[in-house]
Amino acid sequence: MSSSSLISPSKHHSTRLHATATATAVAVPSNLCRQNQATSTSAPSVSIRHITKTVPVCTEPRPSLANMWKEIQGASDWANLMEPLHPLLRAEIIRYGELVTACYKAFDLDPTSKRYLNCKYGKSRMMQETGLGHSGYTVTKYIYATPGIDTPTCCSRWIGYVAVATDEKEIKRLGRRDIIVSFRGTITSAEWVANFMSSLTPARFDPHNDRPDVKVESGFLSLYTSYDNSAKFTTGCCRNQLLSEISRLINQYKDEDISITLAGHSMGSSLATLLGYDLAEVGLNRDASGRKIPITVYSYAGPRVGNLGFKERCEELGVKVLRVVNVNDPVTKLPGVFLNENLRALGERFDMPWSCSCYTHVGVELALNFFKMNNPACVHDLGAYLGLLKCPAQMAQMKSEGGDIFTTLKDFISKQSLDNAWRFEAAAFQLGNLVQSLNI
Repeated sequence: MSSSSLISPSKHHSTRLHATATATAVAVPSNLCRQNQATSTSAPSVSIRHITKTVPVCTEPRPSLANMWKEIQGASDWANLMEPLHPLLRAEIIRYGELVTACYKAFDLDPTSKRYLNCKYGKSRMMQETGLGHSGYTVTKYIYATPGIDTPTCCSRWIGYVAVATDEKEIKRLGRRDIIVSFRGTITSAEWVANFMSSLTPARFDPHNDRPDVKVESGFLSLYTSYDNSAKFTTGCCRNQLLSEISRLINQYKDEDISITLAGHSMGSSLATLLGYDLAEVGLNRDASGRKIPITVYSYAGPRVGNLGFKERCEELGVKVLRVVNVNDPVTKLPGVFLNENLRALGERFDMPWSCSCYTHVGVELALNFFKMNNPACVHDLGAYLGLLKCPAQMAQMKSEGGDIFTTLKDFISKQSLDNAWRFEAAAFQLGNLVQSLNI
């Protein structure tokens, strides 16, 4: 045996986990082997020395939302974040989707209630009552809208809320103070009628330029701009309520980094898109120094809102829209089942007069693929969208299996802890009728 033996560092030490590796050298006296153990009265002297070896490590920090919030909010149109879906973007899509589900959970559909067609809770309690008490946001205003149609049930009803990040830890995590406007989707019959008025009309939001080529769906525009003088909880149209409150918040936090995030499901996504365009068109997204405040729309299962002129103007103004859609959801194909961006391209090629009257989607699409058309409630349900996004492995499986996974997905969704209170059966019933009538 040699006078010393070295115990070397393990070869399996990860360079990502360890900055240094230590080797221990043990020196054993050479006469130890010859020592008569029977007469030995003490242990041999052993000296120990340490040899430190520096191992290179990966020092690149993990990306944080505070460092890349502008990219997550679409500053670069979500380039390199969609395929595969970046984990920070996935988390934000889910988080804003849950802020939209709060609208369904809080909406009072009890005809005997004093708050029928309004929010069940006061502003100070809403986040807590809907399970978002730790969101870090404070609700500042409730928003009401009136379908501009002549029916006995056409009255102002609660459509969503405005909130702002107020928790200091959340503001630090986000990297800015976020103003969120959240819209629910279609529930009442009057809203369904307004949804499918299906004619394009100029928006005319710019007070200095009518922009007749910028057209939007008349039903959504009516919901956004109509008044109800008999409203119990508010005055003014949906548009005026929103522009006033957002302007107030921008002025209140004018010396901070601010973002404006608009999120909605179904009809609510149309209102969110209209609001995003409106804010940018009238120039309200400016801070005290004149810097442009980014506007981002998270659209869940949203229909088309306007024509090509509307799409191009949104892009020109820098309004970022991320559309989360199920490719099997018929609502995302409306309005414009036939007169849409695909037919417009053909019309432009052959100089057809109707090419400028086609509906066109705005923004970047994140396509999901679940369920079949014979279950319309699930293909359009926001809970199903979010349940799927929360399980990346299931998304990968669905992508590989394609459309033949109805049974698998039904079992998957049934295992999710989704609150049935906001599964709006009325919308499912109307959607089923729509699917049958259109035969799609």
